[in-house]
Amino acid sequence: MITAQPVAILQDNYAWLLRDSATGATAIVDPAEPGPVAAAIDEAGGRLDLILLTHHHGDHIAGTDDIRARYGARVVGARADAHRLPRLDLPVGEGDSVAVGESLGRVIDTPGHTHGQIAFYFADGGVLLCGDTLFSLGCGRLLEGTAAELFASLGKFAVLPPETLVCCGHEYTESNARFALHADPGNAALRAYAEHVRTLRAAGRPSVPSRLADELAANPFLRAADVATLADLRARKDKF
Repeated sequence: MITAQPVAILQDNYAWLLRDSATGATAIVDPAEPGPVAAAIDEAGGRLDLILLTHHHGDHIAGTDDIRARYGARVVGARADAHRLPRLDLPVGEGDSVAVGESLGRVIDTPGHTHGQIAFYFADGGVLLCGDTLFSLGCGRLLEGTAAELFASLGKFAVLPPETLVCCGHEYTESNARFALHADPGNAALRAYAEHVRTLRAAGRPSVPSRLADELAANPFLRAADVATLADLRARKDKF
């Protein structure tokens, strides 16, 4: 079984430290800032087997080569984006598997935020590393892809088990909640979840990982019924 621990980096990013309980194998997802990432790895025992990259943006990959050099870890990233990622030891795409010890992660292509964005889903442990495709109560901006691509990508997440832990790349939930409440003011589940998030953040705790079941009930982007609705929500959120 795999566990996922958020590692706060930069201003509002998260890297994710994964550990396979059967073997002690570990991986780090999107290690953009070497200092706090190395501190988290060392505190967990100093072992790092893999570096998993979700997409090419600097606030997700900038520390990759430093962490690789320090721990000798292999780097995994999207085959389609190899030309703008750090050197990949294992290029992957839709349907491929990545092993962290005995835990297998399935690669999911999720274009929309960027063309080459991927996610990693570990069924044993129920962990989804979704980068900037899906946020708690939000989704990524359409910087390279289309609303149709993002709609399809979010649809791949929506069919995962409801207890799946959504491990996204940023601490955006409170600001996302403000727009979500504006867009869907009658949603009682959303109001309750927004209050839960407010309490967590007031206590200095991360709002993620969230449960997919809560996102399906409260996240307006996951609840969008069609591409046109998603496109309208995303355009409104960009100006909110």
